[in-house]
Amino acid sequence: MALFESYDRRINQINAVLNSYGIKDIEEAKAICDAKGINPYDICEKTQPICFENAKWAYVIGAAIAIKKGCVKAADAAEAIGEGLQAFCIPGSVAADRKVGLGHGNLAAMLLREETKCFAFLAGHESFAAAEGAIGIAKSANKVRQQPLQVILNGLGKDAAMIISRINGFTYVQTQFDYYSGELKIVHEKAYSTGERAKVRCYGADDVREGVAIMRHEGVDVSITGNSTNPTRFQHPVAGTYKKECMETGKKYFSVASGGGTGRTLHPDNMAAGPASYGFTDTLGRMHGDAQFAGSSSVPAHVEMMGFLGMGNNPMVGATVAVAVAVEEASK
Repeated sequence: MALFESYDRRINQINAVLNSYGIKDIEEAKAICDAKGINPYDICEKTQPICFENAKWAYVIGAAIAIKKGCVKAADAAEAIGEGLQAFCIPGSVAADRKVGLGHGNLAAMLLREETKCFAFLAGHESFAAAEGAIGIAKSANKVRQQPLQVILNGLGKDAAMIISRINGFTYVQTQFDYYSGELKIVHEKAYSTGERAKVRCYGADDVREGVAIMRHEGVDVSITGNSTNPTRFQHPVAGTYKKECMETGKKYFSVASGGGTGRTLHPDNMAAGPASYGFTDTLGRMHGDAQFAGSSSVPAHVEMMGFLGMGNNPMVGATVAVAVAVEEASK
C-alpha cells in the first residue's frame, strides 16, 4: 500500500531530492529522524489532526534533510525542511509553480530569527486553523529564540475572538477604536490559561480600520492572511493597508497570502483555464503578498488540490516551526 496520497505522482522527485543528500529512500529518512529521537510525523499530526498522510511524511523527509545538512539552528533547519516540503509538490501544479514548500520553510525561518518580533495570523476567527498554527508556534519557537516571539490573532468580530481565546487558552484583548481620532484603546484583557498558550494575544476587530490599528499597535513584522468567509471584507484589505503604511514609514513588513490558486474562492468562472484561472481572493493576495501560498489556510483538501500537502497553510506554519525546533534540540 502507498504511504501517502498521490504517491505515484510525487515519489520520483522525492527520491531525487533525498538521493541528492545521500539518502536512499523514505525509510532511510525515517531512520535518520529516529536515530536523533525526533518524530516529525507525530509533530505534524498533533498540529492539525485532520491533516493527510502526505503532510506527515513530508515533514519526516524535511527533517531528515535538515539533519543530513548538519543544521544546528532551528532557522536553518526550517529552510532545509522547506526543501523536503517542496519535493512533495506535484510537477506542473500551482504549488510547484509558486514554490510553496520552499516558501513555508523560509517563513518558518523568519519566525525563528530575532529580527521578527511579532507574527500575526490575520484570519477569520471562524477558522480554528489559525489557532492550530499559533499553538504550534507558541509551544516551540521561544525554546530557541533569545527574545520571545509575540504571536497574535487578528480577525473580524470581538465575540468570535473571545470564544477562540477561551477554547484555546489564549489571551483575549478587547479593543475600542475611535474613528474620529484614529486612536486604539485597550478596554480589557483576559488570559484563559496560565501556560504558553496565554502568550498568544487574540484580537477581534469591527472593521478594516480597527484591524490595521491593531497591526500597528502590536508592530507586526510578518503576517499570514487566511482565505476564510471574510477575505474580501477583512484580511486582505487589512494586510494591504498596513503594508502601505509600513512602506510610507520605512518599517519592514513581510506579508504572506496563504490561499488562492486555480478556480479558488469567489470566482467560479473559467475553471477549465487551469493555471490561467485565479479566484478573487487569489488576486487580492497578489496585490499585497510578498509570498503567496496556494489552497486554503485551514482545509487540507484545498491545499492538496493545488498540488501540495494535505494540511492547512496556517497549521503548516506551526508544524514547520515545531519540527525545526525539534531538529535544533536534537543536535545539542
